Amino acid sequence: MKLLIADDDATSRTMLMMLSRQWGFDPVMAEDGLTAWRAMQVEEAPSMLLLDWEMPGLNGIELCQKIRAKFIDSPPYIILLTSRNRVEDVVAGLDQGANDYIAKPFENAELHARIRVGQRLLQMQSELHAAYANLEYRASHDDLTGLYNRRAIYDGVGVEQARAARQDEAFCIALCDVDFFKQVNDTHGHAAGDQVLIEVANRLCDTLRPYDLIGRYGGEEFMIVLSTSRSQICSLFERLRNHIASVPFRVDGVSLNITVSTGICIIDPHQSSLSVDELVALADKALYKAKSDGRNCTMLISGNNQDQTDCCTERL
Repeated sequence: MKLLIADDDATSRTMLMMLSRQWGFDPVMAEDGLTAWRAMQVEEAPSMLLLDWEMPGLNGIELCQKIRAKFIDSPPYIILLTSRNRVEDVVAGLDQGANDYIAKPFENAELHARIRVGQRLLQMQSELHAAYANLEYRASHDDLTGLYNRRAIYDGVGVEQARAARQDEAFCIALCDVDFFKQVNDTHGHAAGDQVLIEVANRLCDTLRPYDLIGRYGGEEFMIVLSTSRSQICSLFERLRNHIASVPFRVDGVSLNITVSTGICIIDPHQSSLSVDELVALADKALYKAKSDGRNCTMLISGNNQDQTDCCTERL
């Protein structure tokens, strides 16, 4: 772990550097507050700080204030070192952002013990951040496929629609449904069905762009939100359909021919005032048409002409 030592006294710096190395730290040395502040601008800034109160440039209190303002989400642990030992000084130092305060001269064993307290708190902080990140991920992603879940992809529709308007591109929402999925579950079991869904998700990700939104809408149905030129919509989703249909799925040693049907709703984001639910309903209407026309095909409906669906798939 990096340990920032900021002290304008050369003797104190040398002593603290030697001690920190004995205790297993990687010391970062600063002879004044400004140098210490620059040391905190790097990508992997020290998370443990020993700051002298009285320093030129920036004193320890001023440095605490700047560090607390910059590192809001993952603040470092700060110990102030000073010859001031009045109660009001201790209170002032802690109020301005220091985590601990030790008066000079100090016993090395006491300083080491206080640093270990800081290490434990930093470890707890790191574990809490990891737990929060995991909860946040699970709240927005499907456990089985790793794609966005229904709520998260709904939340992303407005952002993608605004991007389409900025780039003057067509905006579309597509519903992609695995054909005869119940037969897979009934014949090969739900574990095999799960493997099929995972592989479909992987092939969707392989075909689409990294910034396109892909989510599991529910069951064997996936939702795709993207913007592109109107002329590219059919070819893009046909490439996706072919990528799934062209290579059999290998599930527990069995080869399965899997196909998908897709319904797409396309709009001009500058002209349409349709809500997300209305756009999804139109995509579902196109999907129903794809299913009724024999499956393994892609149907397109325009938000400006809701009575007509167009087939993107060339039948042999």
